[in-house]
Formats: sequence, structure tokens, C-alpha cells
Amino acid sequence: QAQLVESGGGLVQAGGSLRLSCAASGRAFSNYAMGWFRQAPGKEREFVTAISWSGRTSYADSIKGRFTISRDNTKNTVYLQMNNLKPEDTAVYSCAADQNWSRMALKYEANYWGQGTQVTVSS
Repeated sequence: QAQLVESGGGLVQAGGSLRLSCAASGRAFSNYAMGWFRQAPGKEREFVTAISWSGRTSYADSIKGRFTISRDNTKNTVYLQMNNLKPEDTAVYSCAADQNWSRMALKYEANYWGQGTQVTVSS
């Protein structure tokens, strides 16, 4: 059974940094596109970033230059380094996986989802 488990969320002051991790198991996720989405209270889920199996990346405009996605296929893990965090980054961040890069990076959809981890940025 495919499983994605996020970790690394927490409370941080504006301007601070956090690193999220997503450990994948149950499938050959090294061949999958992996990504991060977020959902703030009262808002719809939004795409944050994605990385293909080969390392191609896509970022939402709101986080470009501040967030960096990376992956370690030997560990079946994807990371999200978040720097210069702002209060508007507060949300539940969920890891996602899909065999189709375009489906995730262009249509913002995915077949597999983690439970999410809370990120709260105080002003």
C-alpha cells in the first residue's frame, strides 16, 4: 500500500526557516513526480512545488526564490526547504505523488497524498 508521511512542520517566526520531509513507501516512488501542496484555513488547496523523477522542478509564483524542493531517490524522500517564511505561508502542507509530471505540475492533481503537516508562521 502506497504511503506518504510528512514531517518537519511547526511554529516559526516570520523570516525564519523550516524543512519539511516526505517519506514515501509502498511503491517505486523514485519514478514518480513528487510535490507539495498547501491549504490555509478557509481557502482551497493550492499547488506549491513539484519535482520530477529526473529533477525537473516547478514552483508557484508566491514562493519562488524562498522555497526549494529536492529529492533523494535512494531514501524515497522529498524535501521542502522553506526560507524567509511569511505569515501568509501558514497552512497545512501535504506531500503528493503521481506517475505523470504534467498532471501534477500543470493540472495540480495527484494520485497519492500524505496526511499533511501544519506550518504556522507568526508575525
